[in-house]
Amino acid sequence: MSGNTRANKQKTAAAPSWYAAGLDHIWLPYAQIKTVAPPLAVTATHGSRIVLADGRELIDGIASWWTACHGYNHPHIRGAVERQLAAMPHVMFGGLVHEPALTLARRLVGLLAPGDLDRVFFSESGSVAVEVALKMAVQYWRNQGRRDRSRFLAFTGGYHGDTTGAMAVSDPQGNMHAAFRGLLPEQITVDLPVDEQSTAAFETALERHAHELAAIIVEPLVLGAGGMRFHDAKVLRTLRTTADRHELLLIFDEIFTGFGRTGAMFAFQAAGVVPDIVTLSKALTGGTLPLAATIAGKKVFEAFWSDDPSHALMHGPTFMANPLACAAANASLDLFEREPRLDQVTKISGALAAGLEPCRKLPGVKNVRVKGAIGVVELERIEDLNALRQRFVAEGVFIRPFGTVVYLTPAFTIAEAELAKLTDTVRRVLTDSV
Repeated sequence: MSGNTRANKQKTAAAPSWYAAGLDHIWLPYAQIKTVAPPLAVTATHGSRIVLADGRELIDGIASWWTACHGYNHPHIRGAVERQLAAMPHVMFGGLVHEPALTLARRLVGLLAPGDLDRVFFSESGSVAVEVALKMAVQYWRNQGRRDRSRFLAFTGGYHGDTTGAMAVSDPQGNMHAAFRGLLPEQITVDLPVDEQSTAAFETALERHAHELAAIIVEPLVLGAGGMRFHDAKVLRTLRTTADRHELLLIFDEIFTGFGRTGAMFAFQAAGVVPDIVTLSKALTGGTLPLAATIAGKKVFEAFWSDDPSHALMHGPTFMANPLACAAANASLDLFEREPRLDQVTKISGALAAGLEPCRKLPGVKNVRVKGAIGVVELERIEDLNALRQRFVAEGVFIRPFGTVVYLTPAFTIAEAELAKLTDTVRRVLTDSV
């Protein structure tokens, strides 16, 4: 038995039997297994709380990677999934369709107005939704005889997922995907056009490469996992104008920003800019089940509408449009219609701004920023991420810093006292740590 395995077994001696028996057989995400702290054993969730096997309850500050927008175990979503499970848990989407998927597609198209985003392709994860968007963009051109347009322009600090195509359009300088340099298709990466200098560089890159580009891809208003970097609507209007001038498609990756996170139902609506393709996932089902969607406008879809079988989009995830997931998503949309979610986001935004602003005066703090239900304290550096994460757990909250940012993306239904506990804890821990 390795030293690390012995240490883990000692640390988990008081954990449930299933934890001790299974821990040495899992591969954790984004973690060096040899050195990372053992994961926490979770037995239940409710509201904005994570219940641990040892009886502790943590206030969740990140809503399970931004998915649980209505909080955990919302009875309306749970009831919809239970009813669907009794009727039909799954059926393949090749040659067959079902009511939950068609209803969801119709509702999503209605929510995405204004614009003509009206064809929905379902998949199971955000990364796959991006892969589908990239394939749509390339084949859009190939179906018109333009095989030269097969590359993409993406942005520094961007992150679009961990599958091959998604990694290729993420920031190539980011440490997350550095091990795969040389394997990934080489795309064009520039800084977002936020000022005169970066806009000039962006224009120069397009003048040089537009003839070989299929599309521009960006996370609208917030570059999420690349550092929680914000930009304003003017940037998106620049992208739309420039894409049109060079006859490029524009892809908005709203996997993080969609469903109210930035303050509007979708970030592109707040910006007044309509993309040609948009990707959705994460909060789509309220954090209940895996589901994603790639939604294309009429212009894109019409390039596939043909008597030629080779012009079809050849992609089909096994569990695409899973009825359970679609039922959860429809129930989640019900809650956005019936309950004041965007008003709640506005209130959360104010509380995050007030609660985190004092961190700006701390030594080592580079920036404090808030957009919608996203609160960020950016540090000059974080020496020991594992230690900082464990400190938050010891304080009774689940906050998972990455890179140089400590961030909060709580459920929209979080109680005022719970949100105050999160911001108070961030201030107190950073005061002691930086």
